[in-house]
Amino acid sequence: MDPLATLEQLEPAAPLAEVLAFYDSLPAVTADAMLGRWKGGEIATGHLYDGLLKPSGWWGKDFRGPDDVDPLLFERHGKLFAGNPALIPLGLIERFPKLAKSAPSAALFRALSPLLRTSRPRARLRPLTYRGVTSAAMIYDAHPIADCFRKVSEDVLIGAMDIRGHEAPYMFTLRRVAAA
Repeated sequence: MDPLATLEQLEPAAPLAEVLAFYDSLPAVTADAMLGRWKGGEIATGHLYDGLLKPSGWWGKDFRGPDDVDPLLFERHGKLFAGNPALIPLGLIERFPKLAKSAPSAALFRALSPLLRTSRPRARLRPLTYRGVTSAAMIYDAHPIADCFRKVSEDVLIGAMDIRGHEAPYMFTLRRVAAA
């Protein structure tokens, strides 16, 4: 079956076992093939982080080079800006997930998100072996997290966010955005 058609069937939500079976069937991607700006999406699988990114204003990621990555691009008033993941209180989110996913919390985060602004890269791309395949992975500077990527097509990726202390990955997609 066509990988893009399969991905469309899995979005926006599917059982984790199905998503991981699809992920495992895909080829590796190189860091060079990932250079550019990518719009993100979520595949809800029952992970604690499901439903957090879109309400926060998260837009995607920007890969300019192996050591020059913006892991969090946010959109506010039609403008994109890079956010510093070190300033996101993951401990609070994990301790109070229902509160973190509430409409008032999302509104507060969006209002305060400009305070997360950074002009420095906050992650890097490296090859990493995950689930038996060595592929490009984005390693966060400030958190024990690796986003491990597989290639759906030249312009579509699926990511598995491997987070220390979490049994299962958080699953998401990236779609390349044409340069303006």
